[in-house]
Parts: sequence; structure tokens; C-alpha cells
Amino acid sequence: MTLKAAETQNFNIVIVGQQSRLAYEALLFAASLRHASPNFSGRLLVAEPQPGVLWPNDPQIKSAEIRSALEELGAEIIPFQSKHFGAAYPYGNKIEMLGALPKGEPFVFFDTDTLITGDITSVPFDFDRPSASLRRTNTWPVPQLYGPQYTGLWKSLYDKFDLDFESSLDLTQPDEYWQRYLYFNAGYFFYHCPHAFGARFLEYALAIRDNPPVELCAQSFDPWLDQVALPLVIHSLGGGRDTLEPGFLDGSVSCHYRLLPLLYARESQNVVDTLEEIAAPNKLKKVLKGYEPIKRMVYQGRGQKARVLFDQDELPRKEQAIRNRLKSNGYWMR
Repeated sequence: MTLKAAETQNFNIVIVGQQSRLAYEALLFAASLRHASPNFSGRLLVAEPQPGVLWPNDPQIKSAEIRSALEELGAEIIPFQSKHFGAAYPYGNKIEMLGALPKGEPFVFFDTDTLITGDITSVPFDFDRPSASLRRTNTWPVPQLYGPQYTGLWKSLYDKFDLDFESSLDLTQPDEYWQRYLYFNAGYFFYHCPHAFGARFLEYALAIRDNPPVELCAQSFDPWLDQVALPLVIHSLGGGRDTLEPGFLDGSVSCHYRLLPLLYARESQNVVDTLEEIAAPNKLKKVLKGYEPIKRMVYQGRGQKARVLFDQDELPRKEQAIRNRLKSNGYWMR
């Protein structure tokens, strides 16, 4: 079956926006979407957590200038309540906000620290078979010397939720090698209904947090809880690692840069050019320069100075080495 390009499908895009860094990142995301995908006709939704007992400080976007700039770029700010996670686990935003999205409408979630660098309508999404970002490393689990290894750890979760473990495996990878097991970065994911996806995501995440299998007694779920639950959700809904053709997301169409110093150090020239082009208009510049990392890295040229420290074709294998070089040269900001 040949998948349709997204230009023939209707879907929404959602990010999370809240006070401080995420608000400015949301503005960069919205500007990049409009710049790189002028044919995208869906809704851009900025999900905003609301004040409540789980947020000691009000998480709403306070800046009227940022809210206005987002709206001028066609973004819609939609509120949602935090009932289970809040400030104690802000990554839970991407779980709880799904219930505030339009029911039954296909969606793509992106982490806010992402730029759209190509035409999103060219991506052949199969919204009936969910997937997520494969730009990940072996962050979880961490097998212990005398405890279960990868198979035992992951199988305990599949068994907990009555899921078929064997069909989730990539049999081209060696036994007990981390890539054999279904694992994603939660930087993007998609499905045909946010309510169905969100209900399953919440159910699994809470069950893992509150009543994990005994095999996981030595494992940490903070900050990995969303990425522990995500592959189980995707597998249970008929998705997997191969439902989206590679090369689009985390490729020519999107970049999950995470932090601006890392963007300048390791991402493609197209990503750097996109960032600097969308940030150039004076109307946006007046707003974006209110955030110190954008002001210094983009507008004062520190990003370009940091970039020359690296050969993007021969980057250090480990991210920590990139971070250390940036820090030792005074270019680390977050």
C-alpha cells in the first residue's frame, strides 16, 4: 500500500507551551512551520497547562507579546488541566494535554524544542499505525549486574499490560542489544485520535509509576517515564518502529534540536539557516530577544562562533563530549 502524503490528509499539529523557555521555543516552532510549510492547512495547537495544585507556580505564558505573536502566526492556545503530573514531572504535559485536543482528529505532537525545516505536507503519515521518534540513545533501562537484562526488563512491562512481547522485537538486532527492543524518543508521535492515544498513554504511565513490575525495582522512571510507556502504547495500538518512512521527521522536514548550543554544534546547515531566517524579522526579533539564549546565540552571533568548534561530518560520538567542548569554550546555555 502506498501511503498518501500529508497534503491529502487533514491533521493537527500540537506542541506544549508554558512560561519561560518553552514559550520562546513555541514561537520559534510556529515561525518555522509557517516558513517551511506554507501549504499546511491544519491547526497549530499550543497546549498550555493551567494553574492548579500540581503547579506551585503559574505555568501559563505570561507575556502578552508572545501570546500575540503566536496568534499572528496562526497558533491557537488551548488550556488543559494537570491532574496527575504537573511540576513534579513536567514531561507528563505531553500525556495530559492529549485529552484537550479535538477528539477523532489525526494529530502530530512535537516537542517544543523542534524546528520544521521542510514541507510537513510531504510526510506520508499512516495515522492508523502510530509511531514516534527513533532519534534516541539507550537511556532506559539500565540493566543491573545481578538483575534482569533487557529482555527480562522489557518483557515484564509487556506482560503487565497483556501485550505480545515477541512481535515488538527487531530480530535483525542481537539478543540483549538495546535496539532489539522497541524504544522511542518522545520528541514526536502521531495517531488518528488524541483521546484514544492519550487515555492509553495515561493508563500505562500511571500504572508503571505507581505499581511497576518487581523486575524494575532498580530502574529509575524520572525523567524516562514517558519514554518507558510510549512504546507500549504504540505497540498496543498497532503501530511500531517502521510505520513512517525514514528521512522525513528527524530528517529533511523536522529537527529536534533540544538546546540552541547543540543545534549550532551538530545540526545541518539547513537547520541553522532556518533558525536564523525565521528569527530575523524585526517584529519577531523584538519578542525573541527577551530570552537570553536566543539573544546571545542567534542575535549576538555566539552560535556561529560555537559552530566553528565542530566538524559536523566528524562529530564526537557522545553528546557529553559536545557539551563539554561547548562549556569549556563558554558557549553552553540552556
